[in-house]
Amino acid sequence: MITTAQTKENDKENKIASPEKNSKILPALQPNAQLLYREMQWIVKIVDTRLALFFGDECPYGDICEVLPPELPKTGSTYADYITQNHLGFVERFVLALSMAPHLQPEVLDRLYLKNSTYDKVFSQFGGWYDKGYTGFMPTVETAFFLLAHHHFSMRFTLQQLFYSEHFFIKTGVLELNSVFSHTPLWSQIFQISQEYYDIFTIGYARPPAFSTEFPAKRIHTKMYWEDLILPSHVQRQVLELKDWIDYSPVLLDHWGLGKKINSGYKCLFYGPPGTGKTLTACILGKSVQRDVYRIDLSAVVSKYIGETEKNLAKVFDRAEHKKWILFFDEADALFGKRTETKSSNDRYANQEVAYLLQRIEEFPGLVILASNFKEHIDKAFFRRFQSAIYFPMPSTRERLQLWKTSFSSKTPLEEMVNLKKIAEKHAISGGTIINVVRHCSVKAAKRKSPVILLQDIEEGIKKELQKEGISFF
Repeated sequence: MITTAQTKENDKENKIASPEKNSKILPALQPNAQLLYREMQWIVKIVDTRLALFFGDECPYGDICEVLPPELPKTGSTYADYITQNHLGFVERFVLALSMAPHLQPEVLDRLYLKNSTYDKVFSQFGGWYDKGYTGFMPTVETAFFLLAHHHFSMRFTLQQLFYSEHFFIKTGVLELNSVFSHTPLWSQIFQISQEYYDIFTIGYARPPAFSTEFPAKRIHTKMYWEDLILPSHVQRQVLELKDWIDYSPVLLDHWGLGKKINSGYKCLFYGPPGTGKTLTACILGKSVQRDVYRIDLSAVVSKYIGETEKNLAKVFDRAEHKKWILFFDEADALFGKRTETKSSNDRYANQEVAYLLQRIEEFPGLVILASNFKEHIDKAFFRRFQSAIYFPMPSTRERLQLWKTSFSSKTPLEEMVNLKKIAEKHAISGGTIINVVRHCSVKAAKRKSPVILLQDIEEGIKKELQKEGISFF
């Protein structure tokens, strides 16, 4: 058996330098670094105390609650601010610190790598998860139960509420629970700090989540503004109604009491040919209301692995709900197309994925925009769930002329023979296609080391774009 004295001796070998002694740390990070260092030392004391009480070793404390947490600094620490603002008590603060231990100082939990000599295995009471890819001790909910309550059932029942979906730790995405296997006991789940809050508690701010297969959403933005958006006037009015909802929904729901009758979320369908401004409009809308827009390509999200689609989308929704993001689902017909008849197990799981996404969209308290090239590809049952549907048509001749005039750089004059009015009248192409042509012409001009845009290059660019779409150029 490894005693408390032995674990303290092992600490001498693993001890890291205190932040107070490290002059290379940026001054702005010092308050968090110093406090979190002391939090890890607090964890050491609690673990040592619990093990001493558990094994009947000599211990200066009679109860875990006697091991007081470090004093909080008054200013400068985002971690301290979170504890203060959320009125975290002893138990909640310890659970939060424990979730960060594997990331900050994993060796403080090595003392839980003890073997039960009676049964020749690890102590079941300690919880924890062991993985070949990680040499440290990953705390589970059972670990928190052991350290704080041990065999006191009433205390365990109180503690388990910290891991319910209703608790703000889980509800706001501070902690994440992960079940390694579906058949394991409920509280054998690993719990850890989310990447977002780990950043907040260490470097002081949350970095935007990185796009990946596990987080299939990417932030999209634009340098353009409302005045740069060229759409038919009736489409612009419909889009502005979305802005009105975002701006005034708090008045309707909270002050006027309509929250009992009206869902706080809003669902809208953008549909129309490619390149007509659906994505750009979503970006400008988000910019105008100071909300991040995250794009989810549903055709790329659907996983061949059962349950993975729901799991990956859950991460997006869970984070978006508390950040007031606008969610933009591109290629919506990938999941919201005509409902699949259940002829096989794959069809059944595909329909389950649709049902799950529908449920999350229904419950989402913010704005969800689904985009599709064809309205008729969207199942009628789904279509009825939208609060609005906005059609983005191909631009008219007048709108195409505006697009041509505003798309070229002011530093690249057109040669005299270029007549944008005639080009706009002759070629019924989308705004996205016009941008591609402008890019082509601008590259040609740069290669010639001349800023002048030539008619020949414009026509060549249009020809290339029409050929991509299988249309003949005249």
